[in-house]
Amino acid sequence: MLSREKELSKEGWTKQSTHDEPRLSDVVEMYKEIGLEVHLEPYNPDEEPGCTECMRDASRVYKTIYTRQKPRV
Repeated sequence: MLSREKELSKEGWTKQSTHDEPRLSDVVEMYKEIGLEVHLEPYNPDEEPGCTECMRDASRVYKTIYTRQKPRV
């Protein structure tokens, strides 16, 4: 079974970064302004390499940003 990240990669999505608000909205808007599609996934610290202790705060909602080129019509 593929991980969610690998599934998204097969669909052409590239993992960019993980943020919470207000930075999340700013980064999403920037990607959209440069013409990319944006997809957000719930952040799972257990699936990330390195130290993720500071991102386990239940009072904050982190999302991982994926982008890809928009399909040409």
